[in-house]
Amino acid sequence: MILPTRRTTRRRSATPPSQLRRLPLGSLRVFVAVAEQLSFTRAADALGVSVSAASMQVHALEQHLGLLLFRRDRRGVELTAEGVQLLPRVRDGLAQLQAAIDDTRQIRTSGALRISTLHSFLLQWLLPRLPDFEARHPKLSLLVETSDTAVDFNRSNVQAAIRFGIGPWPPFHSEKVLDEWLVPVCSPALFAKLGPVNSHGDLTRYRLLHSASEPWENWHSGLGHERWPDSGFAFDDSVAVVRAAESGRGLALARWSLIAAEVQNGRLVIASPIITPYQRCYHFVCLPRMRGLAKLVTFRDWLMAQAAAFPRPEQCLASAGAGRGQAASLEVN
Repeated sequence: MILPTRRTTRRRSATPPSQLRRLPLGSLRVFVAVAEQLSFTRAADALGVSVSAASMQVHALEQHLGLLLFRRDRRGVELTAEGVQLLPRVRDGLAQLQAAIDDTRQIRTSGALRISTLHSFLLQWLLPRLPDFEARHPKLSLLVETSDTAVDFNRSNVQAAIRFGIGPWPPFHSEKVLDEWLVPVCSPALFAKLGPVNSHGDLTRYRLLHSASEPWENWHSGLGHERWPDSGFAFDDSVAVVRAAESGRGLALARWSLIAAEVQNGRLVIASPIITPYQRCYHFVCLPRMRGLAKLVTFRDWLMAQAAAFPRPEQCLASAGAGRGQAASLEVN
């Protein structure tokens, strides 16, 4: 007996694998570079390839599309109308593809976490606390780089940043970590010699240490001054101002986060009861899609705990108090 065979009907794929188009990703990357630079030479240098190789990649893409993307003449290179229309979509598509690859690479709960912060904040606040992080999370390594410019998370390996500013910075996720204050400080010997600063006139007894990032103009504006003394030393580095104050070179207006440890161990004293809250503060910043990354959450939670335990200037002044000759009555303005 011959049984009839059952005909199996295979559902055809809308796009059979053999007919899948291979996207010319290399050519698209070169196209974006040339379009942004409007120069084959500069684009080739940025990509680390020869000019002829960049030109061949663009020519291959134009053949693939059947369109001219650039007009070339003796004056240089410019996009055609088709090139102008294609550029933002290709650039966004490549960025999304790179982000997807980076996210997949960073899914691990262990391994290095790369963060960015200010040089001054790293040296004076974060670095002394990192041994505690290492003891609590020995399997998680931190790679810390310093910069005072905005982080391009989509084009760098940085996964989180600690930034100093007003915030927020959409479309990034940001959380306030730490408030900041401006505090006049000097060495104990200089304070014993020249006394506390309770008015603008008292400043004339001191040589002022000027910082580009914390100018004296940012201190308490209610003193009625019109012009700050310009005598003394000027620095473009916040840590250099702290070191100059420690050495007795003059009176510095410093961020509290940078001098709290020096005040607590007696290397600096608060020279005035007038403490000025700074408009800017420290924020934890990352891409919204990275908020749930386990190693990033671990660092963020530790950072917030450290910030919560960090004493305010009035707390430190009250504990040191008049016993060291510092002003016992604090005025926060």
